[in-house]
Amino acid sequence: MPRSVNSVASRARRKKILKQAKGYFGRRKNVYTVAKNAVEKGMLYSYRDRKNNKRNFRGLWIQRINAGARQFGMSYSQFMGKVKANNIELNRKVLADLAMNHPEAFKAVVDKVK
Repeated sequence: MPRSVNSVASRARRKKILKQAKGYFGRRKNVYTVAKNAVEKGMLYSYRDRKNNKRNFRGLWIQRINAGARQFGMSYSQFMGKVKANNIELNRKVLADLAMNHPEAFKAVVDKVK
């Protein structure tokens, strides 16, 4: 009995990798073995950086809240402590948006906690 290699599935697997490598430079986009390594590495980076992105945004929100709170004579830690103590359930993302785009609403929050 002849050996069965299922070249249809093999070809589909390779095409899938080469499709993911579209836009890469040089042999990374059209040589399977090189493209496979590049795509695997890219997937690792994207997994890692989805986590890092969350960290970076939290840091950005904290900076914005801190800048907004300091305009009204409070530090970030004092402000967040008073927000928690007054049971104001606004998260950092919302507070940062208020501080940045709606200063009058942020001022109302600061006045409430003072």
